[in-house]
Amino acid sequence: MAVRRQLLVATEQPEIAPDADADPLHEWTPDPDGVPAREAARVLLVNQHDEVLLIHGYDTDDSAHHWWFTVGGGLEPHETPAEGAAREVAEETGLRLDPAELVGPVCRRSAEFRFISKTVRQREEFFLARVDGDYDFSAEGWTDIERRTLGEFRWWSLPAIAASEETIYPSELCAILEPLLAGGWDGNTRHIN
Repeated sequence: MAVRRQLLVATEQPEIAPDADADPLHEWTPDPDGVPAREAARVLLVNQHDEVLLIHGYDTDDSAHHWWFTVGGGLEPHETPAEGAAREVAEETGLRLDPAELVGPVCRRSAEFRFISKTVRQREEFFLARVDGDYDFSAEGWTDIERRTLGEFRWWSLPAIAASEETIYPSELCAILEPLLAGGWDGNTRHIN
């Protein structure tokens, strides 16, 4: 089962020297146990072929550590999850979505993972957005850390995700998307790992 490949952002992005004074985890606040944490919103961006857009990310401090994940990121102060989800889609892809038109949150999770050689925690709300047509996606809104940690974007079908040996987050992505694609959202927000 081949992934319908559509390279949205060329890996030939201009080399940007990281700011030595910048803290890539400046948006993260330590939880009571000391683990840097943040609130986040993500979007299950699905096209007319029922494929979901995934980003290939990697850890700048560990080249062997790479994964695929959904569009989204940390919330800004006083931003609702839907507002943050729409902003993140615009920043990461150039596609503009109305927060009021996002479906959900369809699921939530709290995840711990390694990022820039640190264990971090992210509490995420996931929304569903359907898009039609082909877009020229843009990386103009990327931050320095995104330019150093994001690479290829691809549209993935559910069979391709299920058959892949790549690391894909969330790990329950197919189970989340199957009922949404088959019958829409039932109004319940699932809690996932």
